[in-house]
Amino acid sequence: MIQTKIPLRSEIAEADKWNLSKLFENDSAWEAGFGEFEKRQAEAPAFKGTLAQSASALAALMRFLRELGILEERLAYYADLRQCEDEGANEARTMTGRLTIAAAASEAALSWVTPEIQAIPNPKIEEFLKSELLADFRIYITRLLRWKPYILSEAEERIIAVQGEADGIAGDAFSVLTNVDFDFGTIDTPDGERPLSQSTWSVFMESSDRDLRRRAYTAFYKQFEAHKTTLAALFGGSVKKDVIKARVRGFGSAREAALFPDNVPLSVYDNLIATIHANLAPLHRYYALRKRALKLGELRHYDTYAPIVPEAHWKASWDEAVAMIAEALAPLGAEYVDTLRAGLAGGWADRYENKGKRSGAFSAGSFSADPYILMNYKESSIRDLFTLAHEGGHSMHSYYSARSNPYMHYGYTIFEAEVASTFNEELLFRYLERSTASPELQRYIVNKRADDILATLYRQTMFAEFEKRTHALEEAGEALTADIFRTEYRKLLEQYFGPDMVFEAESDLEGLRIPHFYRAFYVYKYSTGISAALALAERVLGGGEGEKADYFKFLRSGGSRFPIDSLRVAGVDLSCAAPVEAACKVFAKLVDKLEALLAS
Repeated sequence: MIQTKIPLRSEIAEADKWNLSKLFENDSAWEAGFGEFEKRQAEAPAFKGTLAQSASALAALMRFLRELGILEERLAYYADLRQCEDEGANEARTMTGRLTIAAAASEAALSWVTPEIQAIPNPKIEEFLKSELLADFRIYITRLLRWKPYILSEAEERIIAVQGEADGIAGDAFSVLTNVDFDFGTIDTPDGERPLSQSTWSVFMESSDRDLRRRAYTAFYKQFEAHKTTLAALFGGSVKKDVIKARVRGFGSAREAALFPDNVPLSVYDNLIATIHANLAPLHRYYALRKRALKLGELRHYDTYAPIVPEAHWKASWDEAVAMIAEALAPLGAEYVDTLRAGLAGGWADRYENKGKRSGAFSAGSFSADPYILMNYKESSIRDLFTLAHEGGHSMHSYYSARSNPYMHYGYTIFEAEVASTFNEELLFRYLERSTASPELQRYIVNKRADDILATLYRQTMFAEFEKRTHALEEAGEALTADIFRTEYRKLLEQYFGPDMVFEAESDLEGLRIPHFYRAFYVYKYSTGISAALALAERVLGGGEGEKADYFKFLRSGGSRFPIDSLRVAGVDLSCAAPVEAACKVFAKLVDKLEALLAS
């Protein structure tokens, strides 16, 4: 049946919604929990000044922080997930706002904790850490002590905590400017005038009508051109903020400060960029193939996302999609597959679109409840099948992490987060490739996989290199202007896209429209993540029980190890170039395969 309207939340079957009762039974229960959170905050001052007395005194504070943290996490997840169900619902939005204020107050009230722990003399804290009373907190405290050279006085830390909310002003202003204030107008299409916006941009860029793509591209970037000075000021302000915060704490650079929490050497970042530079030939070959497939005299920037393979006919119900994913993930064993299948059939997932629901998809794994998945699943979209496998990988990673570690270090890092999800996508791709007899579907999934790896491996590295360059300019005392940003970005466009791409005068404005840049130095983790995932998929599928066991050690690590160490246990060493080089070879083979499929 063709859907003629988007249903209301109340019209969605309960079986198709997530079950949040493991967080709170209902809004009233959340309200009681919020009252408890505010009440517990008042207990914090009683611990002040006691931490150096004994391991027992330090453990008492740690237990308090654990209980308060678990409660805050439950409150936050429930409020956020309820808001995602219907972003127009005032009740959930009010809950989120109230908790944000209360959490900021809690952080300020506890700003003394880190300086006081770090003021404990080294011999004494080392003796404390031998106590079994601190067994569940040992990793947390040890990592806290790593920050000792970069932690300021109690008064200075309080100032930083209080003004922390202002850190996001540039990013928020960018979001409001580009998503609300910008008027991109409408585009004349064969079906009439259609609005151009940040969300419809991708639809126009994926159109098979080249003139439509060109007109949408020109109209879209016209707004960025008109506001380039403001956009440059916002991005420049964000870069300056990163540099200032790093200098205040005593780091050598903003990049060093950003990589320090994960204990990732700068060489990992630099090796990624250098390895991609050495392996741009397959990327350039792909763009040459795209040019031929589209039968173009010259490939333009607005031809980047145009389909070179028509979307294959596809239909799978939710239950059929879950069954297919279970088949694809069978090499991981019955426990993994049965747990994920039961969760997707049960209350983990919020399956379908409803009016006001947040778009896209995500996984939200917490310590106390199920690893929830937001989907807007469509039976006719094979992309949604891959998205479900992807989010299922995140959720199973959270499932194992939460059940294998104490609360204070159960959470894994963003550096590791994309590994388990992309691993699942790779297993699904291999399953579909070998199980489908349809040439149409073969071409489509090979093209899709190539595009996905391109977007994650190559494009995110280009972004990471831009972040490195712009922050280095600020640290060298260069003025950050629109012209500087555009010049640096155009150099990267030309290097990464290669000789078959013809750019427009406005193409380098792309560097001023990427929201990721307002959270600096994390996009490189997508590139390292997919490199690790591809290497691990090859290792697990080509190995035996030992290789599979190593992968599960990684899934269960949580935050017990730094990410480079966690992945090394799984069998991948990201401190060297080999995994990134191997990922580039996977992409090259996909280009070969796509070229052969298109020729046939």
